[in-house]
Amino acid sequence: MDVLDAQFIAGATAIGQLPAPTFAEVAFAGRSNVGKSSLINSLVGRKKLVRTSSAPGCTRAINIFRARLRTESGEAHLDLVDLPGYGYAQRSKAERRSWGPLIEGFLRERPGLRGAVVILDIRRGAEDDDAQLIEFLESVEVTPIIVATKIDKLPANKRKPALAALGAQLGRRIIAYSSVTGDGREPLWKRLLTVSSIERADAPA
Repeated sequence: MDVLDAQFIAGATAIGQLPAPTFAEVAFAGRSNVGKSSLINSLVGRKKLVRTSSAPGCTRAINIFRARLRTESGEAHLDLVDLPGYGYAQRSKAERRSWGPLIEGFLRERPGLRGAVVILDIRRGAEDDDAQLIEFLESVEVTPIIVATKIDKLPANKRKPALAALGAQLGRRIIAYSSVTGDGREPLWKRLLTVSSIERADAPA
């Protein structure tokens, strides 16, 4: 995938503060510290577009980034929406309560949303709130795309069994991804472009 440009568009702590969608949008969601910011940076080929932190739960707002792409069918734009991480206990209870409605409201109400990448740490697998998010996405007719990150953290001989176990647990296709090596970048981009109707499912890889 040739990313011509990527830039920050808007950030907000309430849905009403966000600009109306201009292009198709794909959201990125996951538990805190699964490598969400690193994954988005890796996807667009930029090291510092999305702020990364060693402290879990640092994304506390909805942030929209726009990627300008060169695809098989020409130039296109896709907005990548970084949602707040969930499941991080050291934030205040009031903050955690506010994130639930913020994430849920965006996924339920955003008219430009075409899909949501649910990011899991391959070493931890899917936890209850991950499964609940996938179920919620289906209930509001948003296509879930399951990505297992940090695949490089496992020995090579343990990667396929871990992916197979996760796929069996969720009953879904899993895209393995490493923000360090770039493994999984092209398959994920292909899935994003298909979900966003930028390219057909049978378009060349």
